[in-house]
Amino acid sequence: MAGMARIVWSRLRGGERIGTMSGARVVWNDVVWAWLGSALSILCLAWLERLCAQEWNLPLLIGSFGASAVLAFGAPESPLAQPRNLVGGHMLSALVGVSCQMLLGQEPAAAAALAVSTAIALMRVTKTLHPPGGATALIAVTGGEGIHQLGYLYAFVPCLLGALIMLAIALIVNNIPKAQRYPQFWW
Repeated sequence: MAGMARIVWSRLRGGERIGTMSGARVVWNDVVWAWLGSALSILCLAWLERLCAQEWNLPLLIGSFGASAVLAFGAPESPLAQPRNLVGGHMLSALVGVSCQMLLGQEPAAAAALAVSTAIALMRVTKTLHPPGGATALIAVTGGEGIHQLGYLYAFVPCLLGALIMLAIALIVNNIPKAQRYPQFWW
């Protein structure tokens, strides 16, 4: 038992700092481009949502897009920020979330737990892991009557459309600095 406790404790201490996010110097050019890209993408989604609200009353800006902006603009070199992950993670997670809401909507705690855990499993199997996808699945369950009324449309608007808009902006903004290249891979 003491040996197992030592192993667990040694793992909890963490390891050596590696990579750009853990302790390397701040590159202010990267900070500015991350700020600009994330601001443009969220502003664009909010503006389009406002436009769509007048005609169709469809949401386009969901909370999980804030986390996607962190990855797509703050860590564009991350495997979790690549197009397959950004778009596929949101789309698959939305489909899972809507399905769980429809099947278990009368048990919101069970629907929420099943939506997030199943979305994670599906994203891992399909190699589309995108952490904000967990929030996308959860929003399908906890997002309220307006989201629930969308049914599977939620997977397409706001999830797929919003992810594609963010991707388009990321492709432009992330390739302006000469030191960056986005995406690292498509598929």
